[in-house]
This record gives sequence, structure tokens and C-alpha cells, in this order.
Amino acid sequence: METAGLPSKDFRLHLVTWNVGTASPPPDVASLLQLNSLGPTMDMYIIGLQEVNSRIPNFLSDLAFDDPWSIFFMTVLSPLGYIKLSAVRMQGLLLLIFVKHVHLPFIRDIHTHYTRTGLYGYWGNKGGVSVRMSLFGHTLCFMNCHLPAHMENTEQRLDDFEKILEMQFEGEDIPSPLDHEVLFWFGDLNFRIADYGIHFVRESINSKRFSLLWEKDQLNMAKKKEEFLKEFKEGPLQFKPTYKFDLYSEVYDTSEKKRKPAWTDRILWKVKNLSEIASKEGEFPEEEKLISVTLDDYVSHMSYGISDHKPVTGTFRLEMKPLVSDPLVVLNPEGEWSADHDVVIRYSAVPEFPSSAWDWIGLFQVTFRHVKDYVTYAWVEDDEISSNSNSKQVYMSASEIPRMGGEFLLCYYSNNLQSIIGISEPFQIQPSQAPIDKDLPEEESSLLQKAENPELGDSEKRKGT
Repeated sequence: METAGLPSKDFRLHLVTWNVGTASPPPDVASLLQLNSLGPTMDMYIIGLQEVNSRIPNFLSDLAFDDPWSIFFMTVLSPLGYIKLSAVRMQGLLLLIFVKHVHLPFIRDIHTHYTRTGLYGYWGNKGGVSVRMSLFGHTLCFMNCHLPAHMENTEQRLDDFEKILEMQFEGEDIPSPLDHEVLFWFGDLNFRIADYGIHFVRESINSKRFSLLWEKDQLNMAKKKEEFLKEFKEGPLQFKPTYKFDLYSEVYDTSEKKRKPAWTDRILWKVKNLSEIASKEGEFPEEEKLISVTLDDYVSHMSYGISDHKPVTGTFRLEMKPLVSDPLVVLNPEGEWSADHDVVIRYSAVPEFPSSAWDWIGLFQVTFRHVKDYVTYAWVEDDEISSNSNSKQVYMSASEIPRMGGEFLLCYYSNNLQSIIGISEPFQIQPSQAPIDKDLPEEESSLLQKAENPELGDSEKRKGT
């Protein structure tokens, strides 16, 4: 897929949907995230959870601080070079997106939204949460939904999904989800297996004759009838229905209710009419494809038993012609860095870059978790020391540089674009040779402590975004 001499780019996504039933995170998610896979590593993780513990005390606490699930996934993924790019929470619905550092300058226009549908839209126990973005110039939207339960509520599920599609990003200067080049729709969609009795369903599952059940799956049936669903694609359901299980087991519901098994947990995607996009752009012939989506793996993970649902993952390969190939800002550290002297950063921006007095450059450990997880920062205007037509220099005070040294990154944060738009190569800060002055004033001592211990917490860090 090559256009105008530019090579196409492969981008690997791993998408998780899991109704966690208010449980705490499990001890290990290596298999869920394919961390031990021998294949290429993922470029991005999209993690959609439903029924995250949303009792009032938990929810209010989580509004002020990261919730346990976000902290858990950051702890797993940040040592591997992934940063939490975006997150959106609505009661029990949580959507997290992690991406490799190297891609940050090419991800722009990140926006989140949520739509309540449960209890007449007031409380938000059902509905959808979305994150949209521009990735190498292509528009992507990820939508995590929790739709109404029970066999008889098929029409309500469809009505709610239509409402979510219509209301996401409504009133904002952002395309609707269906107008993005690629839309991923996933979650506990709660569609059931109609008509067949529980004994036939369980027998078909036990004999691994899943295809017998596909034609009575309510979502499969709806996709044939409902116009707005016809362009959504899904991989083959070659795994057991993921609901409802006894906890910590692979045994279907043995309670008095004996719920009929169902594929409630699903991942679908839709690619917009690409020839239409190309013709609107006016730059590429209609027959040229700009982006394609390939599903490499669509499986459930039976070993996880913390809830009555099994998680489902989809591994995708996006092949695209990059429409954005250069970062807006290039930056690097000047000379040798240590806490024994003030240090200098040099950066240059493309001419059309919309800079702001509120832009800043952060110093991060290489395993940083999110954009606020910096050690220190410099304002690009207030801390500027030199400027010419090609580049600018900004300084950081020696007192804010970690005395112990280590491996770090510099990131340029754009206030107008609300994202990191430039990142340096990793570099070493040399350990300080100067002895710690025990008679330092309390304020300076605290500053040194903060610089050496960036995990003191976001609440003590000065920069907000």
C-alpha cells in the first residue's frame, strides 16, 4: 500500500474488553496483554473495562486520583516503554489507552467523551465512553460500551447504541464516531443467543460446534437487518461464550438462575469508505487505500476468573500511509547533564506550529507513566535563554535535576494541542559529585527530595494540564 513514494506503515493494536464485576485487578496480566508473545511488540494498547467498582466512596476517590485499575496497568506497561495516552471514566465504564513513547509526536487531537443511557441517563450505569485521535494524520475512534442486559432487551441495546453514536462529541468541532476513518466498538454489549434452550447451547459449546449458535446470536442477526450496523466487521467467534461463569472457574453458571451462556463481550470495527475520504482530500486517486485494518487474533482468556465474564482481546494490524511524518518540535539536551550545574535544552519547531506561552518542556524518567509524571519542567518562554531563526534554548536549574542521575527523556507539551508533540532520545544524567549540604534551607531540601523522588505523587507536582 504505497502512495506518492511514501512507504506504508504497520501499526499494531491490542484491544481488551473485560467486565471485571467490581473486582480488584488480578495478580498477572501477561497473557491478557500478550507480553510474552514472540511476535512483534504492540504499538498501542486499548483497554476497555466495564463494572469497575463504582460505589460512591470508591468513585469519588477515583475522581481525585487514578483508580486501582489505571494504576495497575500503568505499573505493568510503563517499564516496557508505554505511556498512558488518554483515559475516560463514567461510573463503572473505564477506557485506557497506552502507547509507545516513540509515537507520541504523531498522535494529535485527542478528545474524550461519555454518554449515559442507564436509569434514564442520570446515573451512568450503562452507556458508552470514547477516545478519538489523529494517528499519523488518520482519524481513529475507540468506543467502550456497556449495553442493557437480559434476553428480551435486544431493541433497547440497539436503540442505546444508536443514541451513543449520535451523542458522542455532539456540539463539539469533532467528527461523529461514524465519520472517523476507523471506529472500534467493543465492550459488554450484552447480546444473547436467542431461541435455543440452555441444554442445546451448552451441548454445542461442549462439542465445540460454535457455528451452530452463530445464526441465533442477537448481534449477528441485528447486523443483517440494521442499516447502521452493516458496515461493522467482527472476527469469527471461535471461542466459548464468555458469560456467565462461576467465579474462579471455567464452569458456566451453577446458581439457581442458570443463565444461558452468551457472547456478551465483543470487539467490532468499521472502516469508513476510503475512496470517499481520498476524494475529499483531493490529493490521492480514489482507488488508493489510505488505511486498512487486519484482525490477527480474536480470542477469550479462560484463565481469568475474577468476574463472571471472561476477557476478550483482539490484536489488529493497521496499515496506513502516514499523512504526518515529521514531529512539530524536535528537542535534545545540550552537553553533559548533572545536578552540579544548570542545564540547557535546545529545540526547534516547524514554522506553522501554534506555540503558546503556556507550553512547557518536562524532564521525565524513561519509565514515566503519563504526561503529569515529570520530575521537573521549564516554561518555553519564561525560561528561554537564547533564540534564533533555527532553534531556541531553554534552561533548567541545577537544583531541580536529580542528584542520583539515571536515564531520562525530554518531552515538549503543547498547551494549544493538549498533548506531547516532541520527545527526545533517552539520555543519561550523571550523578552529582557535590556532597549534600545538610544545612540547606527546608524549601531547597524539599526541592532536592522531589527531584530525586519523582514518585512523590502528582499532587505535589507543580504542573497541571
